[in-house]
Parts: sequence; C-alpha cells; structure tokens
Amino acid sequence: MGNFILIPIVLFGFIIFISSFFIVKQQTATIIERFGRFNSIRQSGLRLKIPLVDRIAGRLSLKIQQLDVIVETKTLDDVFVKLKISVQFAVIKDKVYDAFYKLEYPHDQITAYVFDVVRAEVPKMKLDDVFVKKDDIAIAVKGELQEAMINYGFGIIKTLVTDIDPDAQVKEAMNRINASEREKIAAQFEGDAARILIVEKAKAEAESKRLQGMGIADQRREIARGLEESVEVLNKVGINSQEASALIVVTQHYDTLQSIGEETNSNLILLPNSPQAGSDMLNNMVASFTASNMIGESMKKSNPKK
Repeated sequence: MGNFILIPIVLFGFIIFISSFFIVKQQTATIIERFGRFNSIRQSGLRLKIPLVDRIAGRLSLKIQQLDVIVETKTLDDVFVKLKISVQFAVIKDKVYDAFYKLEYPHDQITAYVFDVVRAEVPKMKLDDVFVKKDDIAIAVKGELQEAMINYGFGIIKTLVTDIDPDAQVKEAMNRINASEREKIAAQFEGDAARILIVEKAKAEAESKRLQGMGIADQRREIARGLEESVEVLNKVGINSQEASALIVVTQHYDTLQSIGEETNSNLILLPNSPQAGSDMLNNMVASFTASNMIGESMKKSNPKK
C-alpha cells in the first residue's frame, strides 16, 4: 500500500519539476512575477522558474508591428479628406517593463496621438498641399509619437501616409479640372499646327504668284519681241508701221475668234468680229499711245536734267 501512495507523490514531483522549465521564443520577452510582484524579464531560450512561486505574467513580442489608422479631417479650403497613416513600431528591448506595466492598450494610445497630430496639421494646408507635403505630415506624426511613446517603452520606427482619399465629388471635380487642362493644351497644339499650315500655305501662294508674275512678264516680253519682228518684216516689203500694226491686230482678232470656236466647253464671249471694228480698235490704241507720248515729252521739257 505504501507503493500506491509513493507513485502519486513521485508523479506530482515530476510535474512540478517539469513546470519549472519554460521556453521563450526568439524576438519575445517573458515577464516573470513572484507572488504577484515583478521579478524578472526572460529572453529567448530555455528558462527556469521556481514552481508555485514564480509565474509567467505575460509575453511581449519584440518584432516590428504595424498599425494602420484612418483619419478624416478638413483642409484649409474646406475639403473633407481621409488619410491612412501607417505606423511601424516595436517594443524597446531595454524597456520591456515599461511597455508591459505602464501601458495597457498601446494601439489605442498610438491611434489617439495620430488623430491629434493629423487634425492639427492638415487643417493648415490646402488639398493640393496635402498631396505634395504628405511626407511633412508623416514626419510630424513620427516626432509626436516618438516623444510620447518612448516613455511607455515603445519606439517608433517609421510613419507613412499611405493613402489620401478626398470626397468623391472633390475627386470628380479634380478629374474635370485635369481633363480641361489637357484639352486646353491640346487646343493650343492644334492652333499652332493650324497657324503653321496657314503660314506655309500663304508662303506657297506668294511663291506661286511670284512665279506666275514672272511667267506673265516673260510671256509679254516674248509677245512684244514677236510683234517687233513682225513689224520689221512687214516694213521690209513696203508696209509702213501703222498698216503693219493694223494687220497684226486684225490677225490676232480673228485668231482669237477661231480659238474660242474650237473650244466646245468655252463660255460665250462677245468680241467685235468685223474688219471695221478691228480698225477702230487700232485707231483707239494709236490715239492712246500718241497721247501718252505727248504727255511724256511735256514732262521731260518741264523737268530738264541738270
């Protein structure tokens, strides 16, 4: 019967012995209390505690943690905007006691400070400045958190403004403004292209007119040279200049009528078609030339060269 009593005692002693050992994982700190009072902090590895006297009060992870906080606030130009602030923090290895005993809900504390800083900084900025200066907001949040949370055993690794979400109507208005700006730029480019086309077309027309004028001048010069040669040939056979001119005008008159008659799609043109009409035309031309020569001679006499 003594053996039956000894077995439970041995078994109980073995359980007590086994419970004296515990394992602490990597990047974890374990807080040991003795009779309800803080005793020690144990780091990673196989550790020993006094059975029935010491107990594990809690464990804290030393890994970097991230807390995402969404804050809704108003900008300087009265636009409501939501900012997502990502806070990366970790328990300071040398301040595990403060992190465990001084602060019960670290996430709530960090959230409160983020709200306080964001709602103090963003109302000083216009909406466009919030996008441009988001790094300044993150730096302000980190500075405030670092100063406050270090007293509780937490270190702030990094703060990031990961999202800026204005009101839906504001985003739609911003998209319209952006589209209008792009349409304005496109219109300016189209206007420049049209202006270049107009300038180049004007240059081409001017060049065409210049070449056309040169062609007409060359044509008239050749016509004049041909008339001069025709008059010389007629003079050689005893026809004076006036008769020769009349003959040439009449010949050209009938050549013109013949050319019009050969064109099937030509418009109706009324021209004198009798020899007497050709003679009248010649007399009028001679009278005009004679008057012009007389005016020219009188101007030369009134303004003699010095």
